[in-house]
Amino acid sequence: MAVPGMGPPSAGGGRRSRALYALGVLVVAVLPARAAAFGLDDVAEKARRLAAEPFEDAKGRVPDWLLKISYDQWRDIRFRPEQGLWRDRGVPFQVQFFHPGLYYNRTVRVNVVEAKGVHPVEFSPNQFDYGKTDFASRVPQKLGYAGLRVHYPIKARDYFDEVIVFLGASYFRAVGKDEGFGLSARGLGIDTAESWGEEFPYFKEFWLVSPAPRADRLTVYALLDSPSLTGAYRFVVRPALDVDRRLFLRKEVRKLGIAPLTSMFFHGENTSRSFDDFRPEVHDSDGLLLSFASGEWLWRPLDNRRTLNVSHFRMEKPRGFGLLQRDRDFDHYQDLETQPERRVSAWVEPSGDWGAGSVELIEIPTPSDTNDNVVAYWVPEKAPKPAEPAAFSYTLYWYGDDPNRPPGGRAVATRRDGGTAKDAQRFVIDFAGKKLAAIPADRVLHGVVTVAGGAEAGELLEEHVVKNPFTGGWRLTFQVRPKRREPLELRAFLEQGGDTLTETWSYVILP
Repeated sequence: MAVPGMGPPSAGGGRRSRALYALGVLVVAVLPARAAAFGLDDVAEKARRLAAEPFEDAKGRVPDWLLKISYDQWRDIRFRPEQGLWRDRGVPFQVQFFHPGLYYNRTVRVNVVEAKGVHPVEFSPNQFDYGKTDFASRVPQKLGYAGLRVHYPIKARDYFDEVIVFLGASYFRAVGKDEGFGLSARGLGIDTAESWGEEFPYFKEFWLVSPAPRADRLTVYALLDSPSLTGAYRFVVRPALDVDRRLFLRKEVRKLGIAPLTSMFFHGENTSRSFDDFRPEVHDSDGLLLSFASGEWLWRPLDNRRTLNVSHFRMEKPRGFGLLQRDRDFDHYQDLETQPERRVSAWVEPSGDWGAGSVELIEIPTPSDTNDNVVAYWVPEKAPKPAEPAAFSYTLYWYGDDPNRPPGGRAVATRRDGGTAKDAQRFVIDFAGKKLAAIPADRVLHGVVTVAGGAEAGELLEEHVVKNPFTGGWRLTFQVRPKRREPLELRAFLEQGGDTLTETWSYVILP
């Protein structure tokens, strides 16, 4: 089923230096290129020239019969590890490649950048083990790759783990040291969840900079193309991922999504819909976290709603945003196979001043856990114009948990029901954190609950805060009765004597 913001399944991961990896964090950063024989300026020039030409889709190189194979057949095609790029070079990075077919109907060009120049990495069917399939002899000798994955020894010195993957459109995925793959990032979002249809840019060419024997980071350049624009990217894979991009528009884009993250939320503790599923919760991410220039932190729990929901969070000079898997208790999932409690979180930290704009959150109804149905990205208030190159740089962190995001108390559980009052909804929110745990149960904490639109939009009926002896945190309970047949925005946090103790919890009740 095709839905906005959705891409085909993929695998991937990423790593930084060994020291950073030891902390369980992968960072991907996009930063300005330094002087080199080949760099971002070269890719940007290619993108600029390409933007001046009509768009030509790269579809058509993959034989039609290869696109009709089954998922099991595609999975049966394995890259031979002994054919990996740089395997015999004695460097800490190795690269393997994906075979086209099934969902992957485009091929990408791959190049290696060395001191002596730039040269292509040639595809050959002999690089792959076709398993039980019987079509190896039909594969064109120079077909091309569908994507690539980078390996690095993040857990043990003698084993190269898969850390970051580029596969499908502009999708890429990464992991930290102790986490499993989950949500994806994308190079760019164009008109996501709009009625006129989403446009999916794709990476058509990569350049891999050959690493030194003791390198703790890998530089990857990429050329992006789509009907509306082109882009030049520089990814620096280290304990984080640095990303630097330059965009060149062919035509005006109505909505540009910067640093998009795509995840899955099927059901959780706050979901009112009923699903026939033995697992108490099923999701790759359970909330959107925002960091404002004012110092405020805001948490929006995700949900699988009955209708498409688009939320906007206006920000000036954003400090960061991300989709997180905050709940890491196996007992809340009971899934021995996929282990959702190990899903990686992703955090976008802008470099420089992004100005005014908003983070947009898309929640798409889904009947199963097979679809990515959550998308979050930054939308600049002033959209780039054709003939005006736009540059956005940021660092993307892949990790399990970070006690400094936010530095204070956080909402760790959101539950809701019909409450005890007519036409009302009751919310039960558990907050936790070291400072909250240290506050004795006989102290008085207050819940500050805000109903957007005031008493004319919704009536706050009840509110109280108590210590939760089982978690060590504090529980806020309140009831609210909507008065209009329209979305009702809620916000809440805990305070003591005028001091804010927690992040701001945010929710929307849909009619």
